[in-house]
Amino acid sequence: MKIGIITGASSGLGREILKNAPKYFSDIEEYWIISRNRSALEDAANESTVKTKVILLDLTSKDDISKIKAELETASADVRLLVNNSGCGFLSDFDISDPSEQGLMIDLNVRALTMVTHTVLPYMSQGAAVINISSIASFCPNARMTVYSSTKAYVTSFSRGLKYELRKRKTNVCAVCPGPMDTPFITKGGIKGQSKTFETLPYCKVDKTAKGALKAAKRGKGVYTPTAFFKFYRVLAKILPHSIVIPLAKT
Repeated sequence: MKIGIITGASSGLGREILKNAPKYFSDIEEYWIISRNRSALEDAANESTVKTKVILLDLTSKDDISKIKAELETASADVRLLVNNSGCGFLSDFDISDPSEQGLMIDLNVRALTMVTHTVLPYMSQGAAVINISSIASFCPNARMTVYSSTKAYVTSFSRGLKYELRKRKTNVCAVCPGPMDTPFITKGGIKGQSKTFETLPYCKVDKTAKGALKAAKRGKGVYTPTAFFKFYRVLAKILPHSIVIPLAKT
């Protein structure tokens, strides 16, 4: 069976990707959506125009990630699309931050994404695609979100390296690097109303970001950044020393 897997599909960008994915990956017969929030996942599944299976997992749990392999074996799955969207970010100066929040960002944004990808890759055949949701924060360290930006730098670097490794298999890996979006991420991370930078930056539209990400992955692109403003920032962060960009990018 041809499968699409989307983690963090209960809300925000993940839910919007589920909504739009059938337009770009029309051969997928069933989508598996993964999160800890059963009711939100069920709502997303009910809205879906294609067959959708709810899988309730905590991706910070090694045991839960191992359950994905069992599901893949049972379904004799051919995974055509993997979207690693689960992630979190918290705003705080590192020295006074909650250590459990800092650890959660590393566990979810880095370890879980890596292990889910490693688990699913053996079930992906030629022409499949992996979408890893990164951030513009991956281009340069962001003060007050130091751990978050570091985890997203990992995601973008991991995606670029893996894309090269999988080139002979013709399996694409695309890092999606949006700016701020009006999703629950902003509220859960204690960011809304607490960052002048977030208040002044142009927000990316969730639906356009989802469509752009899917289109970029389908076309074989390695990195997708929505809007001209953030594309310019991506270039700026490449050519200027980070000692100059960090004060500009602080949250």
